[in-house]
Amino acid sequence: MHTGRAPTRAVLTAELGVTRATAGAVAAELETLGLITVDSRPGAASGTQGRPSHRLAVNEDGPVVLAAQVHADGFRAALVGLGGHIVATAPGCGTVAADPAHVLGEVVAAGAQLLRGTGRRCVGAGLAVPSSVAEPEGRALNPLHLAWEAGAPVRELFTRSLAEAGVPGPSGDAPAVGFAANDLNLAALAEHRHGAGRGAQHLLVVGTGHRGVGGALVLDGRLHTGSSGLAMEVGHLTVDPGGRPCHCGSRGCLDVEADPLAFLEAAGREPGPEISLLDQAREMIRTEYPGDPAVRSAVGTLIDRLGLGLAGLVNILNPDRVVLAGLHRLLAEADGDRLRAVVADRSLWGRSGGVPVLPSSLEFNSLVGAAELAWQPMLDDPLGTLGG
Repeated sequence: MHTGRAPTRAVLTAELGVTRATAGAVAAELETLGLITVDSRPGAASGTQGRPSHRLAVNEDGPVVLAAQVHADGFRAALVGLGGHIVATAPGCGTVAADPAHVLGEVVAAGAQLLRGTGRRCVGAGLAVPSSVAEPEGRALNPLHLAWEAGAPVRELFTRSLAEAGVPGPSGDAPAVGFAANDLNLAALAEHRHGAGRGAQHLLVVGTGHRGVGGALVLDGRLHTGSSGLAMEVGHLTVDPGGRPCHCGSRGCLDVEADPLAFLEAAGREPGPEISLLDQAREMIRTEYPGDPAVRSAVGTLIDRLGLGLAGLVNILNPDRVVLAGLHRLLAEADGDRLRAVVADRSLWGRSGGVPVLPSSLEFNSLVGAAELAWQPMLDDPLGTLGG
């Protein structure tokens, strides 16, 4: 139901591999918990044959999770229901304070206000941050584009903020449990379950938001995070050995050669103080790309750099699909043929197999992915989590 694979009770029966009666009992339990709705009058879809089946849908008034994202230019809080549906959002822009406890307190307060306004039941809370998050400690090891100290205990601070803001967990008797992970990892999880990566067995996601470049790999439905949560730091692939110095100590990494700041520099533009780097780059591509040679040249330059990095990743990982997020999504939409040609020309598997390279399809995929973290305990055990 959560991933859209069971629109009817008949499909649910087939997906679970159980009897019709068992599938009916499962659907009834989920309906009692307020998670789904079951159409009381079964009907057959147009063009189908056989016995009509009860239609199933995610309950639009059901429980939600509080999702939060912190990035270089601010934060955003949201309430997200089953199916990855965003119920409400509350952006907060400006300078991100050097104290992560202060920032997380602000974003949780914004989310708590959304909860009070909707009166919805909260199941949990998830946080996306622009840093590798070490497991199991939940520490942000390299928040390079935030003024936070390396190793900030973001999960602990997030959970504490939830308690201080009075955000309840599913039982209502205790505060919500907080989860935290890297923003691109979460974007990949969301795209795999609800977006352009749905159905892929080996999904590679690469993207850039406000600063830097990140990547993630989803294998058979699960994020590949390595032995301690630190895998897939694709931003530190070198695409120009003589390029810009990178925060990691190398030069010419994707992180500094294919992010919004690199795009503005390639177009000969100064970063504006009024809007974020991402919004400035996005607006330039959308409004000036057709007629401004400097913008068109900058798009081509970043596509070539990105394509070189993607080709290396395709050679190593052999994904069956590549999804691009953030500014990279706009590059793929602007000149996807050029990007795919660069990947194919430099990739063994690209030449032989034609790996699909697609733009992401979710507007707030990191937020939706943060919600996936919080939904997972309920997905694993609905009755135990919701006290049915």
